Amino acid sequence: MSKHIIVDPITRIEGHLRIEAVVDENNVITDAFASSTMFRGIETILKGRDPRDAGLLTMRICGVCTGTHYQRSIEAVENAFDVTIPKNARLVRNLMQGALYVHDHVIHFYHLHGLDWVDITSALKADPKKAVEESFKWCKTPYGVSESELIQIQARLNKFVNEGRLGIFANAYWGNKSYKLTPEQNLIATAHYLQALDLQRDAAKMMAIFGGKQPHPQSIVVGGVTCVQDIQNPARLALFKTLLKKFTHFIKTAYLPDVYMAGSVYVQDALDGIGSGLKNFLSYGDFRLDDTGFYKSALLFPSGMVLNGDLSTLHPFDQSKVAEDVTHAWYEASGPQHPFDGTTNPKYTGLEKKADGFAYLKTNEKYSWIKSPIYDDNRVEVGPLARMVVGVAAKDERITKYVVNFLTNLGNKLGLGGPAPTGALFSTIGRTAARAIETELMADVMHEWIDELMANAASGDLNTWTKFDFNTVSKDAKGYGLAEAPRGGLGHWVKIKDGKIENYQAVVPTTWNAAPRDHKDRMGAYEAALIGTKLSDVNQPLEILRTVHSFDPCLACAVHIVDTKGKELSRFKVGTNCSI
Repeated sequence: MSKHIIVDPITRIEGHLRIEAVVDENNVITDAFASSTMFRGIETILKGRDPRDAGLLTMRICGVCTGTHYQRSIEAVENAFDVTIPKNARLVRNLMQGALYVHDHVIHFYHLHGLDWVDITSALKADPKKAVEESFKWCKTPYGVSESELIQIQARLNKFVNEGRLGIFANAYWGNKSYKLTPEQNLIATAHYLQALDLQRDAAKMMAIFGGKQPHPQSIVVGGVTCVQDIQNPARLALFKTLLKKFTHFIKTAYLPDVYMAGSVYVQDALDGIGSGLKNFLSYGDFRLDDTGFYKSALLFPSGMVLNGDLSTLHPFDQSKVAEDVTHAWYEASGPQHPFDGTTNPKYTGLEKKADGFAYLKTNEKYSWIKSPIYDDNRVEVGPLARMVVGVAAKDERITKYVVNFLTNLGNKLGLGGPAPTGALFSTIGRTAARAIETELMADVMHEWIDELMANAASGDLNTWTKFDFNTVSKDAKGYGLAEAPRGGLGHWVKIKDGKIENYQAVVPTTWNAAPRDHKDRMGAYEAALIGTKLSDVNQPLEILRTVHSFDPCLACAVHIVDTKGKELSRFKVGTNCSI
């Protein structure tokens, strides 16, 4: 007999997300539906505004990845008016975006996703001395896990438990059978969880050095950047490099070893493809490596699409093939729309209250505030796994090197006598591993960029802006800013008429991944990834959280609610229980 599970809200994410799942008599998920419960309307308030100001508004889409929305919006205007930025501006933008990557990925693993793998209360049973020995299995110089430090962390946890207040670790599914790490492994990961809370300030400082502040930086403008004095000041550049070195050390001696450790324990889930989902991957491409012009530069992350997990074929990316469908979203439109012509016309049809007293999604109708993006008539996944998969399919030397190195190290630690199979990446744990691979790659390449910026400034090149006279260009134009936010492909499209914004659309990573079914009834990435997942306890759907969190949801990016006159529209009381 099947059961219908509602998990609302999904916690440890940005925004509000509801998952409904149908499980069979063996507790295996046979159907799933993802729904955002907040309305998106920020594009509407941009109409009629000066396009040069759009970045300052669109960065408010989210309180996490503010800078990447800011930069995409600025680049959309630069693309519309064919403005090419100077080298220093390119490097500064790369460094700001790179700092966001390493910051976001580390926070995601430890503070948003890690507790899906790590049982905090199990760490209380650990032997600190054995935990130290365990840490050396995964790293030659493990980070912050001396016996005395682990004893102190264990004492802190015991104090929380004895006082009946777990604080940030409360209300979780501790003791669930799906947790597989040993007490010692759980203690190591808990130590790094707490240490990462403190270290994340360094990544925020890196972004603030060039951005002026974090979040909501303010140094990017149409034509370049305004942080001239920071580029001129060797001390500021040296500070960035020092902070980067410190954070890179944590990535290599804590984050990566912890992913190896978790990967070895959950390797069978990866080999079984648990959480694999669509196996269609899309990357817009990002991080320009030269100054040959808009969308002409060599890229750190190649663009393209991989279908059905086939790494032998890379399909080229063409922004004209992006469209959004609203068949199952709470909007109305005549059919799939390209973002240049996209509309945001809400049409809320509500939930269905059934005899059991619970309100359910009308899954045969509209059931989410997220639109359903389609690329060339395909549903796709975006994000770190997509970037690594596309990079390998593109035969990119740098990305392939990092992916192969990770799989080889994991294979050696598992005693396989060779690399772990690439197919293991097509899974929930593989998605988590891909984010770690990317974080190491990003940290390493940022050292190259800061050295390049320092050398360029030392040579006397202090140019940070391309002269741009808004009054002399055509006032009717359109452009797009396409790149890769930490969570995946992010695009901003703008149409300008008489020097003002006529239409604006942002298609963000979580729009791609968290979308409902489309006009052909094809699932979105979250929904597809949940199919076939077996729950150890339907009253504690930890496995649902684990797979959904592996995408790092940011519903605040995907949906927004706003009243331009400041009126209160509605009040909501959100429950925290899983109902069956």
